[in-house]
Amino acid sequence: MGIINGQAVLKQLKADLIGKDSYRGVTLTYTWLANQFGHISLGFIPTILLYLILFHYRVTHHAAFYSALGISVTWLLFETYNFLGPLLLQKHSKSKVLFVPDKAYTFQPDWKNIAFDTITDLSFFWFGAVSASLLCGYAPGRMIILLVIVVALIYPCRYWYLTKMYLQVPQYPYQFRLAQWDHNLDDADRATIKQFIDGDENFHLFLFGARRCGKTSLGVGIATELSIKHQSAIYTTAMKLAPNFFESDQELLQDNANLWTWRDCGVLVIDDINPGDPVKPDPVSPTVFQQYIDTFVPENTANRQALAKLKTIWVMGSEDPEKTILVQWETMLHNIGVLPDKIISINLAAGG
Repeated sequence: MGIINGQAVLKQLKADLIGKDSYRGVTLTYTWLANQFGHISLGFIPTILLYLILFHYRVTHHAAFYSALGISVTWLLFETYNFLGPLLLQKHSKSKVLFVPDKAYTFQPDWKNIAFDTITDLSFFWFGAVSASLLCGYAPGRMIILLVIVVALIYPCRYWYLTKMYLQVPQYPYQFRLAQWDHNLDDADRATIKQFIDGDENFHLFLFGARRCGKTSLGVGIATELSIKHQSAIYTTAMKLAPNFFESDQELLQDNANLWTWRDCGVLVIDDINPGDPVKPDPVSPTVFQQYIDTFVPENTANRQALAKLKTIWVMGSEDPEKTILVQWETMLHNIGVLPDKIISINLAAGG
């Protein structure tokens, strides 16, 4: 399974820090770094301004300390309000100030992960505030506090930077967490998805339904949760994946953006397998897709084994109540060595 090692992290960090984003585009890791510098500034600048106000009114005794304390407490209260509101109030609203959705979650947010993100943000706020207070007036006690914050930030910085790398390598079409998926789904299907995410077994999950039923967003949301757990993933479409069957891993890794290939990733999302109604016939049939896997030889054992062992999400359009298309794709998987009990499916009703 593909992993991100220290060499890859240093290479990405160098790319984020050196060069112009207007030329090369903005990565998730670059955005995260910029966001944290923003948090530092939102702690640093208000502390300086508050100190100048206190100094102007001749409140000079411990002014630097009180400035840092006041700004730090302000951000603590704001982030507590922002985070604990939807978690503890257990109510829903359309408020644009407090981010509480206007309907119940289909999938509960990962509150522990969100709490960790909130604490990380607060640490950067406090780092900026304490740094500003030391600039205004040095004190050994505040220097110790600053050093404690720096040490405490080592693990969050490592975790979040790595997480952003695991999220950007798959090249998802958009950023989307599972809790944002707001269509209807019954308890059995939710349990199936939880089993797919949390289980160690490598299932092949078919998501099928009519247009605009949330197939792609659900697939991206599921894979995103696995990426956040630092599992290597790849997002692709059936037509984009087809030529990759004919290339070796060395050839596929020539693209600097790739740290792993479809053969050694942990999660594979195959979107746009077939558009469904009103487009007929399907551009890619199961029989033709199997020929791609076999690279037009009687049997490509390496490709078959690689695909069969992957945790895979198949996104396909179908309103067929008899599930004829689904059966055909399941048969194709059986042909390449996937056991029947490793294939699961969810039918998403139109508009549901």
